[in-house]
Amino acid sequence: MLSEQSVPVVRATLPAVGAAIDDKARLFYRKLFDAHPELLSDLFLLRPADGSAVRPYRPGQYVSVQAELPDGSRQIRQYSLSAAPGRPEWRITVKRVRDADRPEGEVSSWLHTHARVGDVLAVSVPFGDLALEEGNGPLLLISAGIGVTPMVAMLDHLVDAGVTRPVTVVHADRTPADHAHRDEQTRLLAALPDARFHLWYEEPGDLAPHGASAGRADLTAVELPADVTVYLCGPLPFMRAVRGDLLRRGVPAEAVHYEVFGPDLWLGRAQ
Repeated sequence: MLSEQSVPVVRATLPAVGAAIDDKARLFYRKLFDAHPELLSDLFLLRPADGSAVRPYRPGQYVSVQAELPDGSRQIRQYSLSAAPGRPEWRITVKRVRDADRPEGEVSSWLHTHARVGDVLAVSVPFGDLALEEGNGPLLLISAGIGVTPMVAMLDHLVDAGVTRPVTVVHADRTPADHAHRDEQTRLLAALPDARFHLWYEEPGDLAPHGASAGRADLTAVELPADVTVYLCGPLPFMRAVRGDLLRRGVPAEAVHYEVFGPDLWLGRAQ
């Protein structure tokens, strides 16, 4: 995958290839979807309606998407950009809830039901504080549920950039079937030279990969180097509990990066 910095180099030095980058990107996604049709249900690719280039962003950031619902109300939701920067489109992952025990999301359901190729949506520029910083120190990426999406973007960027820094990934989910980007996350980790994966499912079933644990995430066995930088995303109770564990184990508060979509009631000294 080409990084944002690589695209102009390819266009200048390999005109025949550079001129066809957009076509090659479409071919890449077509092959990806042919091999993994399950991805089609959750992935949305966004391009500017005026044909201009997409704006750059940092891995981990998100966009706001506005939807006009059947009752005439306009609702806005945030979705993390779930792929590395440098592509001709933004990719967001919109998980549709189909569970009698949980309410369906208004905007996510609307997007799955009504959005079609070529439709124009109101989408913000990328923003957000959960953005991967450059460096050589060890990384710890912790997520639960759909909070995996910014972590996948970070992993995609790390692979794309050819980094060699140590990376540890912790993910927790209800079941393997609920685990968004499961295969992609595993593939990206395998492409990194120094990576470890800790995976928990509340209900592993028969589909859990080798090495996955049953139950809720437990950081006890996760190594925490003194200079580790942590990125955290998931439901608020999960983030509150994990951040508290990290602080109790000596990780400085300033080394733990997270995003709360709503009032932050537990920043700094709250834990």
